[in-house]
Amino acid sequence: MGQTVNTEEQTDNAPLPPRVRYAIFCTLWRLEDEGSFVSDVTIVGAGAAGLAVAAQLKSRGVDSVVLERGDGVGASWRGRYDRLRLHTTRRLSALPGLAIPREYGRWVRRNDLVSYLQDYAEKFELDVRTGASVQRIEAAPDGGWSLQLADGTTRSTGTLIVAIGYLHTPFIPAWPGRESWSERIIHSAQYRNAKPFQGQDVVVVGTGNSGAEIASDLAEGGAASVSLAVRTPPHIVPRAVAGWPAQMNGILLGGLPERIFDPIAAGLMKVQMPDLRPYGLARPSEGLKKRLRTRRYVPLQDVGIVTDIRQRRVQPVAAVQSFSADSVELEDGTRLQPDVLIAATGYATGLRELLADPTLINSDGIPVVHAGDPVRPGLYFVGYDVTLGGMLRQVGIEAKRVAKHIADSADHRETEASAG
Repeated sequence: MGQTVNTEEQTDNAPLPPRVRYAIFCTLWRLEDEGSFVSDVTIVGAGAAGLAVAAQLKSRGVDSVVLERGDGVGASWRGRYDRLRLHTTRRLSALPGLAIPREYGRWVRRNDLVSYLQDYAEKFELDVRTGASVQRIEAAPDGGWSLQLADGTTRSTGTLIVAIGYLHTPFIPAWPGRESWSERIIHSAQYRNAKPFQGQDVVVVGTGNSGAEIASDLAEGGAASVSLAVRTPPHIVPRAVAGWPAQMNGILLGGLPERIFDPIAAGLMKVQMPDLRPYGLARPSEGLKKRLRTRRYVPLQDVGIVTDIRQRRVQPVAAVQSFSADSVELEDGTRLQPDVLIAATGYATGLRELLADPTLINSDGIPVVHAGDPVRPGLYFVGYDVTLGGMLRQVGIEAKRVAKHIADSADHRETEASAG
């Protein structure tokens, strides 16, 4: 790939170089006719994972088409709340092949990350097709994969990488009585800033990073009261201590077994974070790495929630149990009457509805094989491995693995074509 051929200088007896022959094969493989599309390598999702895979493939001489349901790259990041910053450092969050600009600061803002992803796609001249919403994926009868799109077209591909991520479809629990409650329930995906909630009583459900940061944003932005509903006490870590980021602890210590890692993590939390039990927030009873393994849990990084709890701007309360027409009932019997409830209750992967073959995912909707290995010949899932070292760093690692595997397979096909 990347060679220029002057066809006028070719003779009937001079065969094209093998890589040029393979490039022509890939070009001819892409056809667009009467609602069908054929591509040798297709990536679903133009977030960080999809772009990283496409760039790594291109660096190895393999072109791909990236299908994105949104109107631009990094669509999932564009819609996040305004104050969002990465909880991982700029240097350790860059995708392979392009550093994040130093002027974005150590903790990159949401809008700056979107700009970086746009620059990334442009640098590698990636073929991103926006507004292409894939509705169904199934194995093609003659090999490869068939994709049904929302516009009625069908796309076929020899190799498919699914990179829509695990933060795909907002999830709100089916609490008893939820439909009867007269006030608003929104998912954290719909939250932008505190302005619409000034002067209101708000309940935030969930103590992940989004829930805690939204609670702080509301408290600091003029909400009349903020209650944080807690089912499982979080593991809280400072974002950095004396300049040393929590992410680096995850990278350096993440390989330790649970029996060693979890006591270390618990000890660090006691030393680094104040005891919040007097303010209504218990300490976690389960080890951090065990929760990572069993629940795909990452710790809550403190970017203000500890101070807000200690200063009573955010009040931890028991988990939500049910709703009535005029109140929210908690598991300890307390009844609250907020103006709005914000559910920071996570996301579904969306893969259950997307994949025709249910054996490709487990009961939680996570691919049974991911992190860079193919789950079936020609089918990969990237961006579903949760680690303590950071999501963006991890997708870069996976992108390199997938690209190498696909490129090696392409080289094998090229060798066979040359021998033929």
